[in-house]
Amino acid sequence: MTTAKVYNLIILDESGSMDTIKYETISGFNEVVQTIKGIEKKFPEQQHFISLVTFNGYGINTLLDKVSVSSLNQIDPNTYNPSSSTPLYDAIGLSVLKLKMDVARFENVHVLVTILTDGEENSSKEFNHTHINSIIKGQKDLGWTFTYIGANHDVEKVAHSISITNTMVFEADAAILKHVFTEESNARIRYSERIRNHVDENPVNFYEKSEDFNSDTKV
Repeated sequence: MTTAKVYNLIILDESGSMDTIKYETISGFNEVVQTIKGIEKKFPEQQHFISLVTFNGYGINTLLDKVSVSSLNQIDPNTYNPSSSTPLYDAIGLSVLKLKMDVARFENVHVLVTILTDGEENSSKEFNHTHINSIIKGQKDLGWTFTYIGANHDVEKVAHSISITNTMVFEADAAILKHVFTEESNARIRYSERIRNHVDENPVNFYEKSEDFNSDTKV
């Protein structure tokens, strides 16, 4: 049996407004890492990789690039420092297209893309709404799963406008954000269970079918 390669791409807002939940965001990401490490032990037929891309007006930063989760260290306050504006489209476009090229030669590939932001696009230079909508539609057709987790804007409207139906709304509050990351981790466990059980009908909408993630979830 070919080992399933599961790529977890997390696109994380590092703009100034995220500073109020900086430490909770760091803790939440590290919780997700620990969850994925546990998933890989529980499902040894799966090999998991993490890419972490942060973005703000100073640039798009790839902090982790398809790193095997088994050897991954946690991030800390020196790694994640919110400031400046929100080039959301550039972050999505650059990171998704790069991962698309990187995994094209592999078989039995599964990709989960999670976007977390507390604000709307306001400063991209390379990609616009039309570009991003087309890119996401194309990758969903290949079975990629996209989730948009947001606060302080019309999350469902923005997500649907770029063809993402899996959404989660949160308030920029420490306790609520902790719950968001817990729910996100639970959904990843369900996703790996589906891979093991060869449940592949409508995989793009996996989160919508789980109790942990769905298009109407608000926390």
